[in-house]
This record gives sequence, structure tokens and C-alpha cells, in this order.
Amino acid sequence: MTAELAGRVALVTGGARGQGRSHALRLASEGADVVVCDIAAQLGTVPYPMAGPADLDETVALVEKTGRRCLGLVADVRDTDAMQRVVDRTTDEFGRLDIVLANAGVMTVCDNTWDISDEQWAETIGVNLTGVFKTCRAAVPPMIAGGRGGAIVITSSIAGLRSYPALTDYTASKHGVVGLMRNLAHELGPHRIRVNTIHPTGVASPMAFNDFFGSWLAPREQLTRFMTENVLPTGAIRPEDVSDAVSWLVSDRARWVTGATIPVDAGFLLK
Repeated sequence: MTAELAGRVALVTGGARGQGRSHALRLASEGADVVVCDIAAQLGTVPYPMAGPADLDETVALVEKTGRRCLGLVADVRDTDAMQRVVDRTTDEFGRLDIVLANAGVMTVCDNTWDISDEQWAETIGVNLTGVFKTCRAAVPPMIAGGRGGAIVITSSIAGLRSYPALTDYTASKHGVVGLMRNLAHELGPHRIRVNTIHPTGVASPMAFNDFFGSWLAPREQLTRFMTENVLPTGAIRPEDVSDAVSWLVSDRARWVTGATIPVDAGFLLK
């Protein structure tokens, strides 16, 4: 890897495992110091095991093995004060903030939209959309004050660009972050801060690959085919495949890319 991100500081939410961990490792391998935060606890309506403190500690240890500094913090992206503390710790420890990966997310299922409970809707929208807003709201002022520009990448999904059965609240949240991204990109352009969304197809991470989703999908053959068949001959892609795109988006190689929705979908959106 090159050191094209040397001297820069990145904040990754949802960094305890999965895509967040992969992104943190990629940016560190390219020279960035990294702050990772995660709720590291279980939410009541999320049907699969979420990351815990040990996962967050493991991410920190793996990043440090690259030779870069890493700070791991337990924080709920839905909590205004918690996200402000994360950003304050970042700037206190490292003196700057250049890159934000608003990656924290959860996925819940529903047979019908009208069967979604208030609690499920609130948790999914709270983490996936409100959490992105609160992350960006806390991070933007020090990025502007730094005067160096920067990059924000928000993790959306193919479900942020099309309808997606059985995932109504997830789909709504992932569409929502696209609108948030576009407004932020417009507002932050004069400060040379670029804002984009990334839209993966199914990713082989603990959020999608777990006992719950395996058993839930088993009797739903048509839905299984829809979710798992891409145009290119692959099933789920790897977190590292998404990190390849994220690495480019936050680098100077993408210095004129902002307000964009970047699919990493193996052609899924062509279906």
C-alpha cells in the first residue's frame, strides 16, 4: 500500500467489525491515523448478534499492527452528546479531522411495511439515518475550521437506490442518507469537503451472514434469489471490496468527486 493518506485522521463509525473494520484497516494501511467508534451493545429489535466491546478492541489492535495510531470509543451514533465527545476526543488526541466514514448501521426485516413496530422503525431509522446526521453535524465544524478540506463517505446500500422487499425501514433509511449527502455536498463544496455515498450489494459481513438471516431466508426462495444474485457471477462481495472504493473516494485521486452515489454492486442495480 502507498502512504497517500499519511498525516490524515479518519473517524469510522460502526468500526467494531465488518465493513467498518475493513475500512479502518485500509485507511491505516495507507497512512491515516484512525478513530473507531461503535455502540458495542445489542439493540432490542435487531435480530442478529451485534458487535461487542471485544470486537472493538480487536479492531484497534489490528489497526495498531499497521503501525498507525488508533483510538477506540464506545458511542451510540443516535446520541448527540456521545458523538460530540467522539469528535472532541479525536481533535484533542490527533489535532485534526480529515475523513469521516459514517458507516454505523443495522438491518431489520419485515414481511409487510404495516407490520413494522414503532420500536423497530425508531431503532433502524435512528441508527442508519439520524446517526449519520449526528455524526456529520458533530464532525463538520472542526473539518471546516481545519481549512484543509476533507472527505465524508456515508455507507448507504443498493437499497438506497431502489425498492428492496422485506427491508422497508432499512430501505427508507438508506434512501434518506442520499438526500442528506446531497445537501451536505452542496453546502460543504466551498470548504473543499467532499461528500459521497457508497452503495454495496450484499456484503459477507456479520450483519448479513448470521444464523438469523439464514433461517429467515430459507423458506423464502424467490426473495433469496433476488437478494443473492448479481449480474456479475458472484454472490456476496467482501468488505475489502467496498474498502477499495472507499479508499479511492477519500483520496486525492477522487478530488473532484462529490455529491455522487457510488455503487459497488456487481451489477445488481441493472436487474
